[in-house]
Amino acid sequence: MAASGIVVIFDFDKTIIDCDSDNWVVDELGATELFNQLLPTMPWNSLMDQMMKELHSKGTKIEDIAAVLKRSPIHPRIVEAIKSAHALGCDLKIVSDANTFFIETILECHGLKECFLEINTNPGFVDQQGRLRIFPHHDFTKSSHGCQHTSCPPNMCKGIVIERIQASLSMEDPKKTIIYLGDGLGDFCPSLKLGDGDYVMPRKDFPVWDLICKNRSLIKAQICEWSNGEGFKTVLLHLISRIISVEGNNTSANIDQLYSVDCKLETMSLPAATGPETFPQALHVLH
Repeated sequence: MAASGIVVIFDFDKTIIDCDSDNWVVDELGATELFNQLLPTMPWNSLMDQMMKELHSKGTKIEDIAAVLKRSPIHPRIVEAIKSAHALGCDLKIVSDANTFFIETILECHGLKECFLEINTNPGFVDQQGRLRIFPHHDFTKSSHGCQHTSCPPNMCKGIVIERIQASLSMEDPKKTIIYLGDGLGDFCPSLKLGDGDYVMPRKDFPVWDLICKNRSLIKAQICEWSNGEGFKTVLLHLISRIISVEGNNTSANIDQLYSVDCKLETMSLPAATGPETFPQALHVLH
């Protein structure tokens, strides 16, 4: 297909949906006070598993959690953009510090699950008692994931996940182009792993955008910011069109007909130092 040489990798919270899914569930189910009390006592990922235990003990059913997730805010242009990228033939993946149950429930609600070939996130499943269990992507109680960036939480380094994806793509021919979209601190490390010819789309005025602005010389990929659902769709589809045009050796006249978007943050080419890691397995989405 036209865009088969393009891999689009999305963060989930505050990128695909316009909220943090953990906070959304806790707040909507009236457990914010307890969450805030426990927050200083344990890592975030462990806290979310504990919160699911507390909610279950008070009678909250998995259907209640699913209902809350299904009404989480998502801009209709983002839904359109994802469906369009999929229809063009892009390989779509998610790399997120949310969890499988939250992500899959929301994607299914909006008819998006079939668009993604791979979801890299914290495992989340319903046990025999009907309680939602949430576990870390990387078991930090046994070992460190090895990344030294303070922006990466102990349970997941997205940069390591990107390196695994890149290693897999390197065995394919021709070379794939990566577009990475994110908003949070944890999206800075994967942005450092992208190379010349790739693109990073940080959400403007969010933590990853601030970090990139302060460290532009470390980013090899071209940087194209976005702010909201409208910008998400316009910038992403513009980049896909640009890549298709270049790979297809289309004329400049054809390129001029594409979406007109400025990639406002210029990039500078400096090497990003990484090393081989042991990678956890991604969830391959069954359709």
